[in-house]
Amino acid sequence: MLDRRMFLTAMGASLTVGALAIAVRGLAGTVPASASTSAAKPEVLVWKSPTCGCCGGWVDHMRAAGFPVTVQEVDDVEPVKMRLGVPATLQSCHTALVGGYALEGHVPADSVQRLLRERPAAVGLAVPGMPQGSPGMETGVKDPYDVVLFGAAGGDSVYERR
Repeated sequence: MLDRRMFLTAMGASLTVGALAIAVRGLAGTVPASASTSAAKPEVLVWKSPTCGCCGGWVDHMRAAGFPVTVQEVDDVEPVKMRLGVPATLQSCHTALVGGYALEGHVPADSVQRLLRERPAAVGLAVPGMPQGSPGMETGVKDPYDVVLFGAAGGDSVYERR
């Protein structure tokens, strides 16, 4: 049973995610110029440390895939992760929001495109840790990794194996 504090915390988180989604889509119902055609991709809002190079590599990967990206550099990304509902077990170095979904870590752009096409009832996608060979972590070594769908009614699940 929810007590008052839990209810208010849940409501605050819901309102924050909703406000962020509205901000990403444009203010007062307007559509950003980049989304004016049906082929345009939605804006990706990224929170990252100002000193993280691999996060910058992931931003470059998303831009190369055609996503418009806005970066918010913050000293502590943890409050954003908590606000967006990213489980501690799935956390990585940066967090993003796109099309109402949270993205955690080095999620490939084609996985994001699939997510936006399929629109599953979930919070988002995560690539836990910082696997070598994932977007932004290209070092010449390619470790296998999973893209995890999290926050779905049936629990977290492997969305793709890479």
